[in-house]
Amino acid sequence: MIHSQVNRLRSLSALSIALACTSASSSKKSADTTTITRPETATVASTTVKDSSLTRADLARIQGSASAPVWVIVVSDFQCPFCKQWHDQTYAAFRDEFVKTGKVRMAYVNFPLSSHAYAWPSAESAMCAGEQGKFWEMHDALFTTQTRWETQPSPAPIFDSLARATGVDLQRWRDCVKSGKMKPLIQADHDRAQRAGASATPSFMIGNQLLVGAQPIDQLRRAVDSALVRNKIKPF
Repeated sequence: MIHSQVNRLRSLSALSIALACTSASSSKKSADTTTITRPETATVASTTVKDSSLTRADLARIQGSASAPVWVIVVSDFQCPFCKQWHDQTYAAFRDEFVKTGKVRMAYVNFPLSSHAYAWPSAESAMCAGEQGKFWEMHDALFTTQTRWETQPSPAPIFDSLARATGVDLQRWRDCVKSGKMKPLIQADHDRAQRAGASATPSFMIGNQLLVGAQPIDQLRRAVDSALVRNKIKPF
């Protein structure tokens, strides 16, 4: 049974931390989702991340106060058009209302879909930026430019340009991407999210709810309030 909450970080895996705070339940898929057809093949990471660079990348995709009473897990794919829709229309407002105010702690979980040719390279680009503390900057850049890079014969030049713009050490970022060192962490994200009930992107795990699709902020607000009530905390 997945516990409803934990008091502190007990694992080096962001998804393990987050899922320890979340009980996912099945939800009807909406039209504004992309559904997975099969998992990509890659080495599954062990539950304990020993490489310090992986640890940094892992924790970089968590934002919000450690004392926030509710976790929100965003299960997403950088090439998913509905994930871009949610990013463009709702993410900033949700972050400002809930994350920056200390009400919610949010984690981004990679769920690369086999139907998207550049799902894995884009996830690796973001995680390698996360190794240098720039995950969310790369996250925003990838979604903002998705319609540019998804149509290219290779997205690498655009990813390279985006990484440079975030201010990372570019050679270190390139070496990280070339090494493929983030693949096990991304695969572990996918596998754990799937075991928790996710099968489409974007999905949102909030309290005991699994919401599927590019959810409007009103729906997310209701889910956060419900989670607060379950935790016996008065909604804000």
